[in-house]
Amino acid sequence: MRRRSVLTGFAAYALLGSGTVLPAVAAASGRRLNEALETVPGLTVVGEHTAPRGFRFLELDFVQPVDHADPASGLFRQRLTLLHRGFERPVVAHTSGYDVPEGPFRAEPTRLLDANQISIEHRFFGESRPNPVDWNELTIRQMAADEHRIIRVLGEVYRARWITTGASKGGMTAIYHRCLHPHDVAGTIAYVAPNNVDNERDHYDEFLANVGTAECRAALTALQRQALIRRDELVARLRARAASQGFTFDRVIGGIERGLEMSVVDTRFAFWQYRGLTDRDAIPATTASTDAIYEFIDATVGFSFYTDQGIRPYVPYYYQAGTQLGWPHVTPTELEDLLHHEQLLHPRGLVPREIPMRFRPHVMDRVDRWVRYAGQRLLFVYGENDPWSAEPFRLGPGTRDSAVRTVPGGNHGSEIAGLADEQRRQAIAAVRRWAGVGEEASLLDAQPFLPGLDDRPMPHRPL
Repeated sequence: MRRRSVLTGFAAYALLGSGTVLPAVAAASGRRLNEALETVPGLTVVGEHTAPRGFRFLELDFVQPVDHADPASGLFRQRLTLLHRGFERPVVAHTSGYDVPEGPFRAEPTRLLDANQISIEHRFFGESRPNPVDWNELTIRQMAADEHRIIRVLGEVYRARWITTGASKGGMTAIYHRCLHPHDVAGTIAYVAPNNVDNERDHYDEFLANVGTAECRAALTALQRQALIRRDELVARLRARAASQGFTFDRVIGGIERGLEMSVVDTRFAFWQYRGLTDRDAIPATTASTDAIYEFIDATVGFSFYTDQGIRPYVPYYYQAGTQLGWPHVTPTELEDLLHHEQLLHPRGLVPREIPMRFRPHVMDRVDRWVRYAGQRLLFVYGENDPWSAEPFRLGPGTRDSAVRTVPGGNHGSEIAGLADEQRRQAIAAVRRWAGVGEEASLLDAQPFLPGLDDRPMPHRPL
């Protein structure tokens, strides 16, 4: 379908801002999906793609202001996808906190509720980037306003209850939206979402010093030290790979040796984030070949991750971490005598120098206080061995109908399905109650596992 012009989108934005009631679509269940979506100002159906039987999968874009407080700031198109199940079903609004995957998939709440799913690309990621870029408009407030407008207009098409969800940075994004627009949806499920409320006094070092077993931690440290001792051999392998695959290290991080050190230092954190005790035997011994050490670090961290090409898609995240979200302060004390570079893995070193950054330490404090004193219908799910769980959201005296749950032995892919039996039943019952589909539930009540929708691998991202 042909895209609407930005001028048309601007008129739609003006219509929404004026308080004008959207065209009536109460009878949308009896009409074609495309016709219902065509009634939404600023929304374009870009195309439809193959989906399993009983579903429709559409790619959409939606016109948003660059600055929601200033309609004259310009417009950009935000990419969405829609997995349609039925107009009468609940809706799960999902964000990864990054870009939107190309194909159809179901987040866990979507499967548990047999729901529709709107996936929202975070502003400044993927295709959802204003031109020109004003980095001052990449804030949690602006993204929350993006979600608010999307839920408002599509809520006229889908009248059942809405739930928001996301994992990692997506879970954080969902909570920020609820903090700033608490009445938009019936509930929020945030998976493995860190809460760096006091960026100068975090607990990541303490967590990494105690996670798993002492034997596994010692093996990881020995592996990291051996990698730094064999620095020249590893750099030679990395240089050959960079030459063959077109990788560079000079644009952002400042050289191939710095890129190698970043990967080695990050190995411990990434091992617990993406792998875990079940992979203890995969850690090479200090007597292993250099190839084995290289391959393990590459499989755990990915040497390409700290190339200019690997960093580029995630510059918006590093910018957010260095201005509002905060970041882990991990001190590689056990490696310091072998390191040649300082401030490894600091956000400032992962954002091009021409982009100014200033950290605002009180932004996360406001969100934290909202959760503890005003939050309602929130479910936080963490993994016991995931380093990001070192700084979790915590409930407080004003939090209502909410819970924080931890998956035993879980990593950064932890979900409700991994909780202990009673906690799992309680969590599913709460989610279904919030969505208005009944309180009693077990995993057997959920929509069955569907290959192609429910088997998306855990993405490898900075957070």
